Parts: sequence; C-alpha cells; structure tokens
Amino acid sequence: MTNKNIHLNNPFLLRPAGKDYLWGGSRLNDDFAKGIDMQPLAETWECSTHPDGPSMVASGEYEGHTLKEVLEKNPGYLGSHPRTRGELPILIKFIDAKKDLSVQVHPDDAYAMEYENGSLGKTEFWYVLDAARNAQLVYGLAHDTDAETLRREIQQGRVEKYLQKVPIRKDDVFYIEAGTIHAVGAGALIAEIQESSNLTYRLYDYDRIDKNGQKRELCLDKALAVANLKESPPPRQGLRVLRYSPGCATEFLCRCKYFQVERMLINTERLREMVSFQTTGISFQALLCIGGCGTIFFGDYEEIHFFKGDCIFVPANSVAMKIHGKAQLLQVSC
Repeated sequence: MTNKNIHLNNPFLLRPAGKDYLWGGSRLNDDFAKGIDMQPLAETWECSTHPDGPSMVASGEYEGHTLKEVLEKNPGYLGSHPRTRGELPILIKFIDAKKDLSVQVHPDDAYAMEYENGSLGKTEFWYVLDAARNAQLVYGLAHDTDAETLRREIQQGRVEKYLQKVPIRKDDVFYIEAGTIHAVGAGALIAEIQESSNLTYRLYDYDRIDKNGQKRELCLDKALAVANLKESPPPRQGLRVLRYSPGCATEFLCRCKYFQVERMLINTERLREMVSFQTTGISFQALLCIGGCGTIFFGDYEEIHFFKGDCIFVPANSVAMKIHGKAQLLQVSC
C-alpha cells in the first residue's frame, strides 16, 4: 500500500537530441517520425542527461526544460537505488546504422574514473528492432591476440580477420560489457540502453573520410589499454519466457549491476481493459515504445498519448497509472 504522506509524481514525455554521424541513415525520421532536421540522422538520445545530448521534457509542468534540469530540481524522481548517485545513471538511444559503425571499445568505470575526469564507463545492451538480410555485428575477437599484434594489424588494415562477426535478426538481444571490442553493422536498427557515458575509443574505421575530408581519429593507446584481447565466446540468444497478466505480457531481457531491461507487450482491446502501472520509491523507470501506440491515464483526467519511438520518463514514487493500447515497450530501470 502506498504511504499517503509520500508525494506521488507524474510521468512525462521526452523529446530526444539527434546525432548526424556519417554512418547514419534516415529511418529514425522515416520510421519514428522524429522530425529532426539532420541528414543523416544516426542516433536519437531518447532519455539522457549527458551534456553531449540532453533530452528535453515534452509534456507536463516541466515542458521545455531539459531532463537534467528537472532531475536537479526533483532529485527524488530518481529513487533511492544506490546507482543513481543523485544523477541519471543510464542513457537510452535509437541507432540507425545505414553503414558500418567503427570498430570500437569502451572503458569500465574504474578506468574512466581515473583517466577520464571521473566519468562513468560504458557497458551497454542492444535490442535489435530490425535488421537487413545480411546484417551482422562485431562481438569480441575470433581468437586470442596481444596489444602489439593488434596494433600492427590495425595500422596495416588487416584487423578484420581478428574480429568475431555475428549475424543478427530482429528481436535479438546483446549485452556488451565494457572492454568488449564491438561494432554495429550496416542495415541494423537498434535500441541501446547504456551507462550515461559518451566514451568511445575507436580501433578501426575502414579509412573513411568525414564531412570535412579528414579521417576520423583513432584512439589506439586507450583502446588497447581497456580492450579484452581474449577470444570471445559467440553470443547466444537465451531462452526468453513471457509472463502473462490481463492485457499485458512481460519478459526479462537484461539484468546487470547498471540497469534492468524488460519488454512489455500491451494489448487492451476494450477501454475498460487497461494495464495498471506504478513505480516504487526504489527507482525511476523509462518506457521506450518500440512498436504500436497507446495512452497512459493518470491523475485527474490527465493522459499521455505515445507512439512508436516515444520515450516516457516515470519518476520513482509515481502516481497510479493505467495503460491502454496495443504496443511494445522496453521498460528500463536501475
């Protein structure tokens, strides 16, 4: 039972920041109606307080403010989970890879804390929303090597023979632990949940030229310092079990020390068949709509209409809500 002395908090819609990296396409505008004037549009940062791409609040009393401003004013929205440390610990984005992303690696928290001015490291999780017939990703190394050998092979353009390439299909999931050499391949549309960090060390970029006519910088020293250079076991798609309740089915996709991700399948055929939803005081939740549409009802006749591609922030200690519609949601929390 909810303590009546606790102030209950309303959910609100977010508006993302966009990124025009050279490997991006147009699907985030075409498929998700983002309306962002970028070509290409490679990423949208849907739930972010990171200074490189802050999300904006798009509904409710704080409409027009950044999410960071709102959370600074209302630290209780984050909840009591120790991962929050008074700041949003996660970042949620969509990725449209029209071309191959660079082969890269991210540091863990300890390395980032020491060498990157106290930043978080970057462990991430991918949910494949769509994939071209021959789409693949790089996941670790195909066999053991060492830093000196890998540096030489990168400089001579022969690194691809060391990379483990994995075919991907729609609805696949991948957990990319910090230190894992990886890359999203061309033809993949992905939802990514990660630590709130923008630290990327490029190992290899296919000698591509950016819009300024320059090759993008590699970060070999840092990348080789943090990369796992052992052979990686091929990633496997584990057994996923749906749990059913009236109007909704849910499944766990990922649980690690940084975040938890579930998938919700909402299907309420009649208005009176709605799904009840409410957060506790432990953690906020972010609801990322990856298919369909619906409405969240709460408070005194308040509502949020959401569509494919939208992200709703639900503070800790939220008001009681009812969800109606036919939609798939990624449910992210600490």
